[in-house]
Amino acid sequence: MDSLTDPPHATGHDARSRSFCSIVPPHLLHHLARSADPELHLPARLSLELDAAHRSRRRVAGHAAVAPEAIAARADDTPKRTIYDAHHTQTLPGSEVRAEGAAATSDPPVNRAYDGLGATYDFYLSAYGRHSVDGAGLPLNASVHYGRKYDNAFWDGKQMVFGDGDGRIFNDFTIAVDVIGHELTHGVTQYTAGLDYQGQSGALNESVSDVFGSLIKQRHLGQTADRADWLIGEGLLAKGVHGVALRSMKAPGTAYDDPRLGKDPQPGDMAHYVDTYDDDGGVHINSGIPNHAFYLLATALGGFAWERAGRIWYDTLTGGHLAHDADFAAFAAATAASALHRYGDGEEHRAVLAAWQGVGVTPAATGGAVPRQAGVPAPTTE
Repeated sequence: MDSLTDPPHATGHDARSRSFCSIVPPHLLHHLARSADPELHLPARLSLELDAAHRSRRRVAGHAAVAPEAIAARADDTPKRTIYDAHHTQTLPGSEVRAEGAAATSDPPVNRAYDGLGATYDFYLSAYGRHSVDGAGLPLNASVHYGRKYDNAFWDGKQMVFGDGDGRIFNDFTIAVDVIGHELTHGVTQYTAGLDYQGQSGALNESVSDVFGSLIKQRHLGQTADRADWLIGEGLLAKGVHGVALRSMKAPGTAYDDPRLGKDPQPGDMAHYVDTYDDDGGVHINSGIPNHAFYLLATALGGFAWERAGRIWYDTLTGGHLAHDADFAAFAAATAASALHRYGDGEEHRAVLAAWQGVGVTPAATGGAVPRQAGVPAPTTE
């Protein structure tokens, strides 16, 4: 199946460094925006307008790198979290309401954001020895109560932003720890592989965030692969909505089917790949394919999914061997090379190849070498 064609304004390094990454896909908000019910279409239309403004701002501002000497001194084993309250305005970050180490407040979204940032920081540190999203102790900032009935949450390249939801379709976006982990993982990708947010590389960008968002939730709950629900955004859909989450890694295309939202359009294999220019080339749609490949790998290996399956994906993301415009075939080859490099030609390597075969992706031919990023140690067999 051919990959999507990139529009001329969103190719190469521009698409990588200027992406705006939100948890609710635009196709879902567009569906709500066409509703005749003003309680549904007004929040959705406002959310789309705000998302478009942030997307444009990211394209102008690009990615502001932090000087290595400035971040090196920050790296330790303690997160540096600050939570702000936007007070239902569109001004960021808002007023500071909880700093690192401060007691819980009386506002549940503030505390959930604080705890979710901490769970994500602890996951990357404990599982992979990574200090924050940049690997060097970057402070984690978040703003809650952004806008009025804002139906989204996003990473803007510097911080997390949470809407309260409209109360009819979406609940408060701090509820789901996997959503927090998903968005912060966009930051990890930003500082490592820098996958272009367009077409198949963009779907991989989204899928990597879903993978680690789910793993963060699984580790937080102490779940093995067979016990996990493999849902992204479970709890976000309000009471009365016919659905369980935004996406399902176990069964793409089954997360929701509601007359107000439409039906989950995600494919689970290349036979159902969606060619579209919408949503940056279907980045939130076709991500179902690599999502399902990871699910197949994790459940085949068993145990805690972050230990072997997650390690292979993490090595691939951070190892320096991915092109920023990698397609599914290139990513499949890179994960196979990572598995071979870390574990040898054994169960893990065979399971990776079987997982990609299970979704109809044939790994691209490679030279077999796995170069490393500067400062990233080569993995050792465990």
